[in-house]
Amino acid sequence: MIGKRKKRDLKEERISQILFPLFTLALIGFLLISNLKINQKRAKLTEEIESLKKELEILEEKKQKLEAGLSQTEKESYWEEKIRQEGYMREGENPVVILPSKEIPKEKVVENQKLTEKTKNFFAGLVEWFNATFPR
Repeated sequence: MIGKRKKRDLKEERISQILFPLFTLALIGFLLISNLKINQKRAKLTEEIESLKKELEILEEKKQKLEAGLSQTEKESYWEEKIRQEGYMREGENPVVILPSKEIPKEKVVENQKLTEKTKNFFAGLVEWFNATFPR
């Protein structure tokens, strides 16, 4: 029976010699994969933090512009200008309306020039006829 125990102990020892390194390798592999995933997640979160910082800066600039505009609206001159743009005026002021100039299309200008030339030619011919018919 002593021989059977030794064989059994040897088998258990060999199994433990094989399983322990495999278990250790599996544990190291699991830890490496976990570390890799954590680093990837950290990189994504760092990028998100940077983009949020940029967005925060943009929003702060916008806030400053709005605060500047708000302080400007507290001035009376700002409101007077806005009211005047709406068409209101002070008592005693007379409104002045400037109408847009009427531009003549090029076609009309060319047509008018041709008509003017025809008129000049007609009167020149009339003067020649008059001079030929009634000499001085």
